[in-house]
Amino acid sequence: MGLFSFFTREKKEALDKGLEKTKENIFSKLGRALVGKSTIDDEILDNLEEILITSDVGVETTLKIIERIQARVARDKFLNTEEFDKLLREEIIALLAENKTADIEDFSLPKLSTPYVIMVVGVNGAGKTTTIGKLAAQYHNAGLKVILGAGDTFRAAAVDQLKLWGDRIGVQVIDHGMNTDPSAVAFDAVKKAVEMKADVVIIDTAGRLHTKVNLMNELTKIKRVIQKFIPEAPHDVMLVLDGSTGQNAFIQAQEFTKATEVSSLAITKLDGTAKGGVVIGISDQFKIPVKYIGVGEKIEDLQVFNKAEFVDSLFKK
Repeated sequence: MGLFSFFTREKKEALDKGLEKTKENIFSKLGRALVGKSTIDDEILDNLEEILITSDVGVETTLKIIERIQARVARDKFLNTEEFDKLLREEIIALLAENKTADIEDFSLPKLSTPYVIMVVGVNGAGKTTTIGKLAAQYHNAGLKVILGAGDTFRAAAVDQLKLWGDRIGVQVIDHGMNTDPSAVAFDAVKKAVEMKADVVIIDTAGRLHTKVNLMNELTKIKRVIQKFIPEAPHDVMLVLDGSTGQNAFIQAQEFTKATEVSSLAITKLDGTAKGGVVIGISDQFKIPVKYIGVGEKIEDLQVFNKAEFVDSLFKK
């Protein structure tokens, strides 16, 4: 299983608790839609469509789910509303499985001859720096040597916050202070990681508005200086999205995937929202692996994303 055991009972309980608001939102509406019904009819499906869209699953993904359920009902003759939850759960899991992105089992990393480089992108307020700190803590606690690069140099709080995380968990942070060149920070962080034979280096980047024209140039420059030390780096460009913003998270994902080649997603703050359906929609629409989800404040509340466990928690009565 790698460095970490996967879904322990404690992690499952944290996931269930973190998704409570979304689950209550879906089930209260779904329950009302099924009252007095004995078969799955067009009215139920119309209500389900509205429920999923208002839970921020997204229109395109919602229509896919409805079509799948209609086909399944016609094929398997599912007419009993008591089986509706099971049917819905199975079809959502099957839809997400078609993305051909395997669930990761833990926080372990590939074994490489060089440090594994993660470049983290996202807008201010999405939980980017906190996610970096929690990831670093997971790696450090597993005995890995971690270096952090404070490359969000346009916001003083971001540099200070990352340094606090470094002090808290005992991980070295490379920083040049505020209003300095982010690519220079990335250069020094990767250089230090190579010299120390570190296992992983995580580089924070500027969290300015994703619509800024110079974002693409900035991220490209950071990549270029990293590749002076490790030609194949960054190994992962992780986009952090705030799940509580619902459809705005879709817009951010669209803009960042235009600006750079995003290879993974972390969706945060799911414990404070009833919009957890956004994880399903983003996973389906962008075909980019959702690696991590945030379901609470504690370090261990940053969890690896598992499709079946996530959907099971959403639809558990």
